[in-house]
Amino acid sequence: MKQHGHDPPDSRFRRQAAVEATAREWAHIVARGSFGQMSVHDLEGRLSELTTILVESLLSEPFVSRPARDVGASLVAAHFTGSETLSRTIELFDDRLLQALHADTAKYRGRLARMNGALAAGFADALRERALTEHEAILRAALRAREDAEQAMRASQARFRAVFRGGATAIAIGDVNGHILDVNPALIDMLGYSASELRGQRVTDFIHPDDTGDMREIVASLIHGDREHVRMEKRFIRRDGGVVWGRIALSLVRDDEGTPSYLVAMGEDITERHHLQTSLQRQALHDSLTKLPNRAQLMGRIADALDADVGDDRVALCLIDLDGCKTVNDTLGRDVGDRLLVAVADRLSRCVSGSDQMLARMGGDEFGLVVSPSGGGTQVIEIAEHMLAALDTPFSLDRHHLSVSASVGMTERPVRETSASDLLTTAGVALEWAKAAGRGRWRMFDPHRASGQPSRFALSSTLSTAMLYDEFFIVYQPVVNLTDGAVIGAEALVRWHHPQFGVLRPGRFIAVADETGLIVPLGRWVLEHACRQAARWGAGSARPPMVCVNVTLRQCHERNFVREVARVLNVSGLPADRLQLEITESAAMTAASEALDVLRRLRQLGVRIALDDFGTGHSNIAYLRGLPLTGIKIAGAFVEGLRFGADPVGEQMVEGVVSLAHTLGLTVTAEGVETERQARVLRELGCDWAQGHLLSRPGSADRLQNLAVSPERWLPGDVG
Repeated sequence: MKQHGHDPPDSRFRRQAAVEATAREWAHIVARGSFGQMSVHDLEGRLSELTTILVESLLSEPFVSRPARDVGASLVAAHFTGSETLSRTIELFDDRLLQALHADTAKYRGRLARMNGALAAGFADALRERALTEHEAILRAALRAREDAEQAMRASQARFRAVFRGGATAIAIGDVNGHILDVNPALIDMLGYSASELRGQRVTDFIHPDDTGDMREIVASLIHGDREHVRMEKRFIRRDGGVVWGRIALSLVRDDEGTPSYLVAMGEDITERHHLQTSLQRQALHDSLTKLPNRAQLMGRIADALDADVGDDRVALCLIDLDGCKTVNDTLGRDVGDRLLVAVADRLSRCVSGSDQMLARMGGDEFGLVVSPSGGGTQVIEIAEHMLAALDTPFSLDRHHLSVSASVGMTERPVRETSASDLLTTAGVALEWAKAAGRGRWRMFDPHRASGQPSRFALSSTLSTAMLYDEFFIVYQPVVNLTDGAVIGAEALVRWHHPQFGVLRPGRFIAVADETGLIVPLGRWVLEHACRQAARWGAGSARPPMVCVNVTLRQCHERNFVREVARVLNVSGLPADRLQLEITESAAMTAASEALDVLRRLRQLGVRIALDDFGTGHSNIAYLRGLPLTGIKIAGAFVEGLRFGADPVGEQMVEGVVSLAHTLGLTVTAEGVETERQARVLRELGCDWAQGHLLSRPGSADRLQNLAVSPERWLPGDVG
C-alpha cells in the first residue's frame, strides 16, 4: 500500500486537521451510546488513531478495504456498540470526510462507499461473533448441566430457558440426522413458521435450493470431529415464500462418552446487511445515472481477460464518444442532458449481447465496450456499426426531439500481446481518427498509420521533454488598427518543432498540455519570451506595440500566477499596459470566483485583459459587465460571414457586438480577416482592430521589430 509520508507539508497539515476534526465529531457520536469508561480525552485520542487508519486506507494506492474492516472490529472490542453508533459513524464519514480532506469527490466517492461497507461489515461480524460466542457458551453449559445435581439442573434449565426463549439469536436443536427437535421464538419470527410446523422437519427443507449442496459434508465433518463448529451464510425460504439471509453457527453436542447427541444451530437475520453490502458494491462498480457498469468494472473485466491468457484468445476495446451532448446541457439544461444520456445508454445496451461483451459508462459522454474473447475485427466492426445506426433515430424527450451522433475508436489484438494501458491508448488513438473524420464514424486502430501521426498519447508523452530540448518557438501575428492601418501589437503564437511530426500548431497540443498540467510551465515560457521580445520592439518606436498572450483557466487557478506575471514584467522591463492576456469566452464564463479574482488583480497591475473567441460561448451580459476586461476579440466564425457578398444578418450581429463592447468601454478586435471586403465592412461597423492573413500571416520577431520602428499602412489601398 502506497503511503503518504512524502506529501507536501500543507497536504499533511490539512490531512491531520481533517483527522482531528473528524475524531472530535466521532467522539460525540460514540460517547452518547457506548458503555465504555474512557474519558473524553482518551476517547478522542483512540478515535483519532482509528480515523488516521481510515484516511490512510482511503487515500492509499492501491485502495485496500481491510483496514476499514479492522476499524469496525476495533469499535466492538472497545465496547463502542451503541444502537446508533454504526449508522451515525457511516453518516459522518459519508457527509464530512471527503469535504474535510478537500479530496476529489468523483475520484474517491466509490472508495468511500467501499470503505464504509467494509467498516460496517467488520463491526457487524465482530458484534455477531461476540454474541454467538456468548450464546453458544451458555447453551453448551446449559445442556451439559442437565446431568448435574437436581438443584444445579434446575438452575441450568432456568438459564437455558432464558437464553433459548428470550434471546434475540435464532436457535434450533436437532438430532444428528438433521431433524429439528426444538426451535425458539427468534427462529419462528425469522422463518414465519410455527414451532409445530418446524419440528420433525429437516433443516435442509428450509434452506434455499441453491445453498443446500454442502450441508451433508458440513454435518459429516462435525460428527467425525474434523471441526468443532462451522459458521456460514445461507439463504432460507420463509413460509410466505420470501428469502431471508442468515448467518449461522452450527455446533455438535456430545455426551460424556463422546457420542454425538445434538446439532445446535444459532443464527441471525442478516438480510438488511447483505442488501447494504450488495448496494455498496453495486455503487462502487456501476454508474449511478445510467446503471451501466462504470470504468472501474470495465477495467476489472479487461484485467480478468488479460489474466486468463487462454491459448490464442483475443480481446477488443471500443471507446464511444458522443457528439452534441454538451450543446444539450448548455441549451436545455443538465436535467435534459442526463435524461438523454440514459436514453443513449439504453439504445447502446440493446446492441450488446452475450456474456463476452460488457458496455460501461467511462464518464461524461463517453462509453466503453470490451469484447472478451473477441471473435476478430469483423465482429467488433459490426457491433460499432450497429451502435452508430442505433443513434441515427432522434430521441424524443417530452417536447424535445434531439439528435445525437457518436464517434467510435476500436482496437482488437491477441491477449498475449497487449496490456490494459495499450488497449486504452490504441482505442483512444482510433477515437481521435474517428472524430477527425467527422461525426458518426468508426475507426479501427492501425499501427502503421499510428507510426506516422501524432496521437494525444504520443504528444503527452513527449511534451514534458520538449521544453528541455528547446523544441518550442514563437511566431507573431500583427494586430492592425482599422482606422489608420498602423500595427498596434502582435499576438504571440507558440509552435512545436516536433522531431517526429514536424511543426505543430497550438490546436494539436495545447489541449493536451492543459489536460496534463504541462500548460503551466509552457505558458510561463511563452509569457517570458514574448514579454522580453516586446520590450525590444519598444526601442526607437514612437508607438511601441503591445504583445498579446493567450492564457488558460488552469493557469489562472495557479496560486502564484499574478506574482509570476508581475515578476516577468519587472525582469523584462515591459510596461504592464503593453501586455494583453487573452482568455477564451467559454473559460471566463465558467471561471470560479478565485480565477475572477486573479483577473481583477492582473488588471490592477495595469495588464490588459481581453476576452478571446467572443460569440462562441453563451455569455450573460450582466456577467460580462462584471469581468475586468479592456477588450474583446470577435470569433472568426462571425467574421467569416462577411467574407463575400452582402450578409445583413451577419453585419447586424457584428455591429451589435461592437456597440455593446464600446458601451462597456472595451476595444474590439476581429480575428480571421482574410478578404478586403471583411476589412472594409468591419471598419465601417466601428471595429477597432483586426488580424488575419489579409493583413499578415504570423512571422518572426525581427519582422515585428522592423514594423515597430518603421510603421507601415497594412490595410489594402481601397480600405485605408
